[in-house]
Amino acid sequence: MTNKTWLITGTSTGFGKTLAIFLAQKTGINVVATARNIAKLDYLDQYDHGQIKKLTLDVTNQQEIQNIVAQTRAAFGTIDVLVNNAGLGYFGTFEESDRAAVKYMFDVNVWGLVDMTRAVLPTMRQQKSGIILNFSSLAGLFSFPTLSFYSGTKYAVEGMSEALAKEVADCNIKVMIIEPSGFRTDWAGRSSEKALPQIADYQKFTATIDANITNAHHEAGDPEKAVAIIFDQVTNHAADLPLRLPLGKLATNTAIAKYTASLAQFKALHDLSESADQPE
Repeated sequence: MTNKTWLITGTSTGFGKTLAIFLAQKTGINVVATARNIAKLDYLDQYDHGQIKKLTLDVTNQQEIQNIVAQTRAAFGTIDVLVNNAGLGYFGTFEESDRAAVKYMFDVNVWGLVDMTRAVLPTMRQQKSGIILNFSSLAGLFSFPTLSFYSGTKYAVEGMSEALAKEVADCNIKVMIIEPSGFRTDWAGRSSEKALPQIADYQKFTATIDANITNAHHEAGDPEKAVAIIFDQVTNHAADLPLRLPLGKLATNTAIAKYTASLAQFKALHDLSESADQPE
């Protein structure tokens, strides 16, 4: 993999930062690292020998997105891998969640990813090559109490990515959805907002939110191992890149359990479901 350009959103913390550091130490790779606060990208300076660009980006700002794409092409000529990592979380019950906060999360997690991808696709189609890595979550596979709206953003990413993969296949563009379970990033800490239940009927879920706060930075997942797996898939398995890449024991075991149960239910309802059609 020589002279490939990776464009990564949300590199100030978490998976984005870990991936940027990992790539910055590889030869033959250009890294475009973005964040809302570019001062938080100073950690890359020690690795920079001309192959790194640090750029300011708020993924809810479409003009900044267009500028990032233009600057990346001007600096390195291509955009070979787009990593849509920027995102945030929100803990709260469905009924009590703050609508404005939830809407902003959708603007970042869904529309930011959409706008970033749409801005990069013309370059990849022109190149007739490219890989798009969209960060989803275990919560994009399985919905947990107090994460209804976060799951909503990730289910949206899953559905759109699946259709996109089919639309761009003939252009030699691949799409992979990354589905981590709990990893030692800042997601459950600073990168998510928490609204503790106030309604008596939901008080039991206070413990759920508190447990996520307490467990922050103590999760089972190792971000460095995760980015090494992602890099290996992109570098050595591009021809058979999986559409979905669950990362972590909880993610893969939960996915298998959910789809196994869902398959059994679909089979049980098969005849009833078919009976809703017009006679052939």
